[in-house]
Amino acid sequence: MTDNKNLTDRNAPWRAELRNKITAKERAVIPRAKMSQLDPAYRVKTLNEEVNCGLSTDQAVLEATRCLDCPTPTCMEGCPVSIEIPSFIKNIQRGRADLAAEVLRRTSALPAVCGRVCPQERQCESRCIYHKMKKEPVAIGYLERYAADTERSLRKMGLSAEPQPAVSNDIRVAVAGSGPAGLSFAGEMARRGFKVDVYEALHEIGGVLKYGIPEFRLPNEVVDAELDSLRKAGVVFHANTVIGKTLSYDDLLNEGFRGIFVASGAGLPRFMGIPGENLGGVMSSNEYLTRINLMGAGRPGYATPVAHGKRVAVVGGGNTAMDSVRTALRMGAEKAMIVYRRSEAEMPARVEEVEHAKEEGVEFLTLCNPVEYLGDEKGRVRAMRVQRMTLGEPDASGRRKPVAIPGAIDEIEIDEVIVSVGVSPNPLIPDNIDGLDVTERGTISVNENLRSSLATVFAGGDIVRGGATVILAMGDGRKAAASMAAQLLEE
Repeated sequence: MTDNKNLTDRNAPWRAELRNKITAKERAVIPRAKMSQLDPAYRVKTLNEEVNCGLSTDQAVLEATRCLDCPTPTCMEGCPVSIEIPSFIKNIQRGRADLAAEVLRRTSALPAVCGRVCPQERQCESRCIYHKMKKEPVAIGYLERYAADTERSLRKMGLSAEPQPAVSNDIRVAVAGSGPAGLSFAGEMARRGFKVDVYEALHEIGGVLKYGIPEFRLPNEVVDAELDSLRKAGVVFHANTVIGKTLSYDDLLNEGFRGIFVASGAGLPRFMGIPGENLGGVMSSNEYLTRINLMGAGRPGYATPVAHGKRVAVVGGGNTAMDSVRTALRMGAEKAMIVYRRSEAEMPARVEEVEHAKEEGVEFLTLCNPVEYLGDEKGRVRAMRVQRMTLGEPDASGRRKPVAIPGAIDEIEIDEVIVSVGVSPNPLIPDNIDGLDVTERGTISVNENLRSSLATVFAGGDIVRGGATVILAMGDGRKAAASMAAQLLEE
């Protein structure tokens, strides 16, 4: 049995020894690790090979050595799931990636996922003390991925212990949705001894991690390994089950579930309401990515095909837009472009994803806003009219508001449009549970503990936030688990 306190105690002898091995000044001159990646000319020809290749052991240990092991680690303030960041990093530095992974799993059910897709540059890494020294922050995300991937490799070889179910308290809880919020909640509740059943509407477990994020960014093998860890911890998964239709709220209560966590996400795509959106070849990023990632439409002759545009425009500037435009290139597009109404500086997508898109040949049409799609005689999109924009004063989001330049409208030839301007909450569960309060936006109303208007129902992730990052959804799952567990154990 691992001494958990020894893994995270800053005053443990092994950790004090690491600090004394090298001075802070010597640590600070070590350059940040650079992760190798597939060559752009090669990677745009494959849908399923991950672009980032990970750190070597030598790179990881050297990068972990950069961490100053601050007495008050500000990096932790930026983590929605409260990972003990210096502790896991210092375990890597001493050559124990397996123990680093153990520290990660104390608060995160999906470290291999978070190490790949979380916006660390805006969260934990943005709080790193190195910023005050005008230096690059410790590569926390790279190190998280390294620890989780090493753990997975060791388990494959039988060299690392598999997760074990906790002692059961015989209290059953249900989860609607197997995306990051639902999985985080499930892992936390299983760790506390609850019997957890997760219900997924689609035929694959994983939610947006499977249907929304391409394998070149997040391989299915990685997601499946995390799901396997949850299964071994006692979580039971049910696919093809739509809560609100296949099973009702009353059905779950009648089956003995004493708490329900709604993590059904925001799967309802938004459109812009402009002329021509009903033309053939215009679709949402949700549909496009789901058909390819989950239904295999990238393969010839598959039962659920998708259009293979040669001149593809993706409208939007978030991570989903980057996933869509980079997927279009891999599907054979000769020209793929991002059309975004603000400048690149205002794009919500991760900087790394924007850089990867540029490396792969994506064209960026910034300060452009579509106002109409034009069709051919067969009813398929053939061109788009875009309004040129300039930036005005900041809006409620803090970003400068785009303002139309009078008369500045261009026509661009295209044959496929993928709209990625946001999503709305899935209304199925809110519409089918009597007494469940919802907001004007269609999100479920919750209190500070993520409990809804019904005492048995908690909710988190996009069904509450209306669209957010994987790590914020996971933070909701963890918070809701703590709240529901406290409530159920007091009853």
